[in-house]
Amino acid sequence: RFGFPAFRPGQAAVIAQLLAGRSALAVFPTGSGKSLCYQLPALLFEGLTVVVSPLIALMKDQVDFLQARGIAAARLDSSVSREGFDEIQSALRERRLKLLYVAPERFANERFLAHLKTLTIDLLVIDEAHLLEMEILRKLRLLFERFPKKHNLVLLGHTELMFRLSMM
Repeated sequence: RFGFPAFRPGQAAVIAQLLAGRSALAVFPTGSGKSLCYQLPALLFEGLTVVVSPLIALMKDQVDFLQARGIAAARLDSSVSREGFDEIQSALRERRLKLLYVAPERFANERFLAHLKTLTIDLLVIDEAHLLEMEILRKLRLLFERFPKKHNLVLLGHTELMFRLSMM
């Protein structure tokens, strides 16, 4: 469905970890296929996968890629119109989405957080975590603890943040 002939190094191990019911922290270089590590499990999980990403252009590219393959995905960020937002909310209520990409600032909205609590979330992901400030990462960690879910995945593009994340 994704059109790749084989896994890249490290992908299978992260996917296996998630499918075994455990959370994961993965460090991959830019362009090495971090996204597949949560996109593939998202299709196998019953509930929703929520992906927090600071890059609107990347979210758009990922959603376009998934939708072109018939995978129900959407994004919530500052570029989404009110009509688009309402459509995504409806799709969430009706459990028609498998992946929801969300900009970090959306988590400051209490109404959004209340709506998330009503959903069956199987996987929470922080993608491109190396681009987020430590304070935002701490807040996201606390928010993640508020929601019932089965798995967490943090994906980094740089190894230098391994130490910083361990200090959280």
